[in-house]
Amino acid sequence: MADKPVYEEASIDGQPSKLASIPASDTTVWADASPLLQAACAGLRDGELIHGDNFNLFAAMSALEIMDPKMDSGIAAWHKGHSLAQTVFSCIYLLRLDRTAPHALLHSYCRIIRATCKAVVSVVSDARTHEEEDLFTMTYGLPLNGDGDDKCLSILNAVEETISRQLRACKATSSKRRLPEDLEPLQSNPNLEEGFCKALLCRLRFRKGRGLESARKHIASCLTELESILKSADFLRSCFDESCEGDIDDKTTASGFEPIGFDAMLNSRLSAPTPPRAIKILSWKKGVEYFVKLLHDLDVICSYSLDPHLESLLRFVVQFQKSQPDLVARSHLQLLLVQDGKLYGRDPFFAVINKAAALPEATKNHDIQKNESFLQLGMLVMNLLKILCTNAAWQRRKLGKFLQDWRVIYVQLELAFRNEYGEVSSSSNDENTCMKIFQHILLWVEEQTFWIAFRFLILGFELELYSTGEYCMVYWYLYAVLIKLAEKTHLMMAVSHDTAKRKGKKKKDSPKDLARESRIPPAVLFLQCYICLAEGLTMMLAALRNEIPVFHGPSPFNTEHEKFVQHFELLQRACIPDHVSYLSYKESTTHARFSTLAMYNYFKDAQRIAKEVKSSFSNDPERLAELRKLEQVAEHNSVAQNVICRLGALDPSLKVSFEFSHHPFFATVVVKRS
Repeated sequence: MADKPVYEEASIDGQPSKLASIPASDTTVWADASPLLQAACAGLRDGELIHGDNFNLFAAMSALEIMDPKMDSGIAAWHKGHSLAQTVFSCIYLLRLDRTAPHALLHSYCRIIRATCKAVVSVVSDARTHEEEDLFTMTYGLPLNGDGDDKCLSILNAVEETISRQLRACKATSSKRRLPEDLEPLQSNPNLEEGFCKALLCRLRFRKGRGLESARKHIASCLTELESILKSADFLRSCFDESCEGDIDDKTTASGFEPIGFDAMLNSRLSAPTPPRAIKILSWKKGVEYFVKLLHDLDVICSYSLDPHLESLLRFVVQFQKSQPDLVARSHLQLLLVQDGKLYGRDPFFAVINKAAALPEATKNHDIQKNESFLQLGMLVMNLLKILCTNAAWQRRKLGKFLQDWRVIYVQLELAFRNEYGEVSSSSNDENTCMKIFQHILLWVEEQTFWIAFRFLILGFELELYSTGEYCMVYWYLYAVLIKLAEKTHLMMAVSHDTAKRKGKKKKDSPKDLARESRIPPAVLFLQCYICLAEGLTMMLAALRNEIPVFHGPSPFNTEHEKFVQHFELLQRACIPDHVSYLSYKESTTHARFSTLAMYNYFKDAQRIAKEVKSSFSNDPERLAELRKLEQVAEHNSVAQNVICRLGALDPSLKVSFEFSHHPFFATVVVKRS
């Protein structure tokens, strides 16, 4: 993983302000291990593995990485990515559910827990968004299937009604503190009966709804009950005379005392491939906080309008991912979006593509959709939605490989078009419906391909895959992708405008309409703001690299060219964009100097565009917020560039660092004196 960028600095006098690596000492010395590793590799034949008396593949795979919460099985629960056997099923009641039958409350509660686990496993498995670091869907033969579990909600409802009767009886007979003879008290102290009834009810009132509106009502009800669960903690702690040792927030129960029937060592050998060891279950307070977050995420999903426009849908999914939703929420989102091979289980993907490509409504049922290439394109769009519902790391890996598929489908569509209609430039018959479908969709596929490439690059910032010394090449490549994305978006919007104008059957354009058409669309200006920031950061970083050697010192492991290949190999394989290489990167940045920076300030352009285009997004709070962030980055970087250009190498105490305090992937330049 790359170093945290906010801590990396360089001084104008060429001396590092902080040590970049562990220094050698009297007892240690750095040695180049490359020859040893090369000799070891040369001595291995295909299929062989290194092993010894105290080292083998199983031992390596079973090793736990210290301080990594994803690998350390001591700090997590099932939803956070660990074995069902050592989390939920560390409860002995769930393992022998038949023995709880005499106790209606406990029996119904355990059955609903088991049914819920089965439902979660089913949702995650169906969505196929899980992976080893997210959630173990393996059940290891645990008793998840039980006769009559499909009726568990009705059974729980009956228990809830009984407890509700007890609560009403407690309130009605508060002076006597006695329950009717047909009701069995929850515990032996009549004075505590009302409090126990309330504490139990807020833990039982979870319901299953049908439809998104009904689901939102149930979610709001669940959030209210979770608040009641938190409030019940004081009452439950007060029920015990002896004090509870330790911080109550770290306890696994609201009362603070160890729960009966739980043992973290149960099923410890079912958590392979990790060594058998006890798991520390999440505290009850963190558990409640987790479910509050999960319910809020589910509420966001249920509030979505099921917009058939693909662009709006992609923006919604990307925005939703910014809240870092849990796997369960992401799985539900994916199943909502893709059902039975259709969008929302309602719209065929060719119809969705038809709308996205600005084609007339009448063409959505055209027979051309039966063409093999168009069928494959529909599958690509469906898979794109599924990929965008995965976690950031998995998503980036998939998108990188996915770009090749989009490039291939473009080539296939282009060949089919040329075989049918000849060169694009020689075809001008707009009345030919099939030709129009090909033309629109080819342009849309290009635009979508560059959008995926853009998403791939910015996820690298979220995952902290880039070090400060690599920012220059990353922003340069981002600039190259954004240029093509803006170009294709502009063409797509022009085509869309032309289609809308034809639909309106306008006979003659007025001067005002012509002037309006000549303006750059706000969506393109939005991308232009990105372009200016990316170009400005590229040139500033290149100038710093060229005039301050330590700012871009040679790596002891990889050359700059090797880093370029590592970061952009998947883009290069797909020729995204065309004619972009390490050589063109070097040619673009080698001659950047402080003196050339002073001649043109790209950040001022970004700031100006952000201010001008704000009014066009007054009804779009997300893009408006994004423009404010871009404006802040542009303003700060413009000032920083002026300071650097004015002082430059004249002030050796000047320190330059980069942080992401205003925007997640456009760095803010910080200039200080040491």
